[in-house]
Amino acid sequence: MKKHCILKICLTFCLVLGLLCLPTNHLNVQAAEIIATVQGTIASGTTSDLLQLSTSEGKMQIKLDSETDASACKILLPGKSINVSVSHGSDGYLHAVKITTATETSTVSVDSSKTTTVTGTIDEKTTDDVIYFNTVQGEMEIKLDTTTNLSGCSVLVAGKTYSISCARGADAYMHAISISDAVASTASTTTTSTTNSGLTPAPASDANNSISTTTVTGTVTKNTTEKLLCLSTSYGEMQIVVDENTDSRNGLFLIPERKLTVTVYRGSDAYMHAATITGTKSSFESATVDTSKTSTVTGTVSDKSTENVLYLNTSYGEMELKLDSVSSISNCKVLVNGKKVTVTCARGSDAYMHAVTISGS
Repeated sequence: MKKHCILKICLTFCLVLGLLCLPTNHLNVQAAEIIATVQGTIASGTTSDLLQLSTSEGKMQIKLDSETDASACKILLPGKSINVSVSHGSDGYLHAVKITTATETSTVSVDSSKTTTVTGTIDEKTTDDVIYFNTVQGEMEIKLDTTTNLSGCSVLVAGKTYSISCARGADAYMHAISISDAVASTASTTTTSTTNSGLTPAPASDANNSISTTTVTGTVTKNTTEKLLCLSTSYGEMQIVVDENTDSRNGLFLIPERKLTVTVYRGSDAYMHAATITGTKSSFESATVDTSKTSTVTGTVSDKSTENVLYLNTSYGEMELKLDSVSSISNCKVLVNGKKVTVTCARGSDAYMHAVTISGS
C-alpha cells in the first residue's frame, strides 16, 4: 500500500513538472487556434463587440475582443465584404482572430497642413471610401484613404461617436486624416455662425487672409435645397453649402439634372461652401422693356426654369418670364423647384414679359 502511495506521488510530480516545461503561451495558442476563414458581408446590428456576418450559409455572430487583429480592416459597416479567421471561444461563441478586406481605396493629394476636427456619429450608408458623418451642423461626406490613421479606435461601426481630423483634398472633398473614439469630456466641435440655419461659417483663410478655392463641375441632384447644393461630380456626390457670401447671379436655379460649375472653398465648419455658381445661359437679342408699366405676380418656380427664362406656376396658369432685365433679387440666394416667389415684371419689345425684380417668400 505504501508503495502505491509513493508511486502516485511520483506520477503527480512528473505531470506537474511536464506542464511547467510547456511553453508559457501554449494554452493561449490553442485557445486562439484558427478553425476556419469565412467570407461574407457585414449585416446591420454589428457593434464594436459583436460582428453580424451574412454568409452564403446564413447569418453568423462572431465576437470581437482585445485579441482580434482588425488592423487590415477597421471599417465594419453594413454591406462591406470581408474575410474573417475564427476560433472557438470558451464562451461558446466564435471569436474573430483576424479580419481582412481586399478593397483598395484610391488616394488624392490632401492639404494636411490645414485640418479641422469634427465629432459625430457614422451613418449606416457609409461605404468603404466615404464616411457619412452626422454632426450637429448636419451630415458631412468625408473620404477615407489608405493613409487615414485609425490607431485611435478599435473598429468603425455605424451609430458610434467618433472624432475625425479632416482636411480638403485636390478632389474638393474633405478627407479623414485620423479617426479616434470620441471621449465625452474632451470631445470638441467646430463653432459656426447661426445665420442660414447654422450653415454660414467664416471662410477658412490662410496666413495672407486669402481663400483657397477649387472649381468643380457636375449636375444638381434631387437632394438639393436652398441652403445645400448636392452636386453629382466625377468624384461622387458633393454637398456644398450656399450662404450669404455665395455669388449666384449666373447660377440662380438649382434644378435637378442641371449642369453647374461651382467654385468652392473649405469653411470653418469643415463643409465645402460655394463661392460662385455658374449655370448655362443662352444668348438672345436684347429687347427694350417698358418698366414704367409693371405688374406683380406670385407663384412657385417650375423645374422647367433655366438661367434665361423663369417658368412661374401661378393661380392663372404658367407664365414665362425672361430674366435678362432683372435689377434685384431679394430674400433668396438661389431658386429651387417649388420655391414661392413674388415677381415684378414688364412687357418687352419682343412681346415677352420680363422679370424686373424677384423676391423670395
